[in-house]
Amino acid sequence: MFTRRTFTLLLAAVPLSACAADPVISAGSSARTTDPALLPQPNPGWSDWVAGFKGRAAAKGIRADVTDRAFRGAGYLPGVVARDRNQTEFKRSFEDYIAIVAPESKVQAGRAAFARNRNTLNAIESRYGVPAQIVCAIWGVESNYGVRRGDIPTISALSTLAYDGRRGAFFEGQLIAALQILQAGDVTPARMVGSWAGAMGHTQFIPTSYLQSAVDFTGDGRRDIWGDDPADALASTASYLSGAGWKRGASWAVEDADGNLTPDAGGPSFRTGPNFRVIKRYNNSDSYALGVGHLADRIAGGGPLRQAFGPDRFGMTIDQRKALQRKLTAAGFDTDGSDGVIGPKSRAAISAYQQSRGMAVTGDPSLTLLNAI
Repeated sequence: MFTRRTFTLLLAAVPLSACAADPVISAGSSARTTDPALLPQPNPGWSDWVAGFKGRAAAKGIRADVTDRAFRGAGYLPGVVARDRNQTEFKRSFEDYIAIVAPESKVQAGRAAFARNRNTLNAIESRYGVPAQIVCAIWGVESNYGVRRGDIPTISALSTLAYDGRRGAFFEGQLIAALQILQAGDVTPARMVGSWAGAMGHTQFIPTSYLQSAVDFTGDGRRDIWGDDPADALASTASYLSGAGWKRGASWAVEDADGNLTPDAGGPSFRTGPNFRVIKRYNNSDSYALGVGHLADRIAGGGPLRQAFGPDRFGMTIDQRKALQRKLTAAGFDTDGSDGVIGPKSRAAISAYQQSRGMAVTGDPSLTLLNAI
């Protein structure tokens, strides 16, 4: 049974930082990507597939005028296929994951977003029983509190993936669901935009989960998860979690040195509660659930994790990795930030520095390198 984001886990594990740094995702959902690979391009095979699909959509109850309007201006997106085929499976450490999803900057942004939407979030909690800070944290993890909702046309993205065929039946099902959303009048094709894989809105629902859980919290007659007002999207997230079995008043987890879950050896441990498993229904990952829960606690006024992380496999602590990134950037080898996460840009900067100094080019951080700069 597919949950809201199971499809991303089935396709491959996409590094969250790569998603967050995706240059085609703009600040808000009204702008459109200028990446040529993510603009519709002629493809006779895709056109033939769409012609055949329209008959299958009609058999599912989709009116011809809805399908015609949805595909007017839609097209094959080669950049979507490239992203689908080039995903890399790898596992980040929990320390890196927390540094990405719950840095101090995102905590402060979350507290500000919570304050701006306090009445709405509290009303959502009252109706669905899901704590306001949990809903706000998912919003922060999924779209940086609405800043990065995605701007790729959903019909083009889903039809491209369905035609490509690697997981064609799944994406055709999502495309049918997207057309059902359009037929219900909740959004227009022009406003139905999201990620390259079809997740949409402030909290990144796939179309089938939208049909299952989206709600019209504002009472304007539309379940609008795409617009600047996040109320419907936040309420829909709470609706999803409530339907997944959220228990009012129960915990998600507490940090505990003797807890039943330790994501990485030498790092913090947690004693998980029943709602931990409910958060995992949103994204079936221990790190995701811990990240959302910890960010929620921080938004609500809690402090950083109490238990320290040990040195990484290179013998460096996160503070030492941050120092290395700052020194590299100051020396002219930009790491694009100093969060202590050694990702592709930091590795490229290390490699460039090593090459410029006649050192063995490994791209690996080290205390020796830190001391040499």
